[in-house]
Amino acid sequence: MKQIEVVAAIIRKDDKIFATQRGYGEWKDWWEFPGGKMEAGETPEEALKREIREELSTEISVDEFLCTVEYDYPKFHLTMHCYLCSLMTDSLHLNEHEAAKWLTKDELNSVKWLPADAKLISHLRCLKKERRC
Repeated sequence: MKQIEVVAAIIRKDDKIFATQRGYGEWKDWWEFPGGKMEAGETPEEALKREIREELSTEISVDEFLCTVEYDYPKFHLTMHCYLCSLMTDSLHLNEHEAAKWLTKDELNSVKWLPADAKLISHLRCLKKERRC
């Protein structure tokens, strides 16, 4: 099975988490955390900063590693390294996504997450309580 390794930014601001809606492909209209594939020679942190510049035209601070999600999609195995991040600027521009939302922890289940991203929701719900689940 094909293996794909990606990074994802869990961008937090004012007790809300940033989510983006895909505007293309097989998973069009599903929601995800922004990020993307790592390029050869990049650290996960470098890849995440590059991907966020490309997708959202903004700069982030990669604050802390959260977890790695492994998920088997029908056509490939995904390894997704997830990081807690914060914005360095307030400007965001959707270059690749159809829509975006700032969600509170109580609103996280209000969108249709991509399967791998959905595995993160339980981690995010308990961040404030204990920092980790």
